Amino acid sequence: MVLAAVAAFVIVDSNSGDSGQRALTSDEANRLAITRFRNYQAHGRTVTITVPGTAGGLVVTGSIDFQGKVGYGVVHGTGRDTSSDGLIQWTAASVFVHPMAHAPAQAPAAPPRSGWYSRPLQSSGSALDSSLTIALNLASDRPDNAQLLPQNGAAWWGRDEVDGHRVDVMTGPHSRGRAGTAGTVRYWVGEDGTMYRVRISVGSETQPVVIDFRPQKYVPVEPAPGVTPRS
Repeated sequence: MVLAAVAAFVIVDSNSGDSGQRALTSDEANRLAITRFRNYQAHGRTVTITVPGTAGGLVVTGSIDFQGKVGYGVVHGTGRDTSSDGLIQWTAASVFVHPMAHAPAQAPAAPPRSGWYSRPLQSSGSALDSSLTIALNLASDRPDNAQLLPQNGAAWWGRDEVDGHRVDVMTGPHSRGRAGTAGTVRYWVGEDGTMYRVRISVGSETQPVVIDFRPQKYVPVEPAPGVTPRS
């Protein structure tokens, strides 16, 4: 369930939702097994991605098209200057940025037709790029195997509430071919398998990346110039 792109990351936070690790029940395993599939079924969702940084963090507010494998939003710095602020769109291979001195609270539905700069998405060394990769991978075109999840280290950690929704906090299994990595991703999962929050730490950052799924209606992502969603 935990893809290779996130296999090297380890949860270090001990925030709300910790009640003590135990084995998953059958119902919990079934909900964890379908949580990424739920995102795929929805086609896309609105998100807030909070990225830590020693020089100040970044917050990406926008949408992800899980079937087209493309995200789009607006970036704001926290505890830092505005040099990184602006619009952002990304795929599994590239990041497109549109710097803005006064970035809006929400990205415009139609991306600007000019002023974009592109670069390859880094596979390591960038907390932002790691966060963008993780976010794109929070969907799957089929459910995971609920019987194998507990066998491979997935576990229940506690109960919590997100935006008025009662959720169970569960950790994913070992990454494929990487024993000892169970628990590297925590999922906040609702009663119907809906994913409400994900936490994971990246590289040497002391604070985790937090990906919150917002209640706003998903608006399909319109590609910026040069961006090609997966068909």
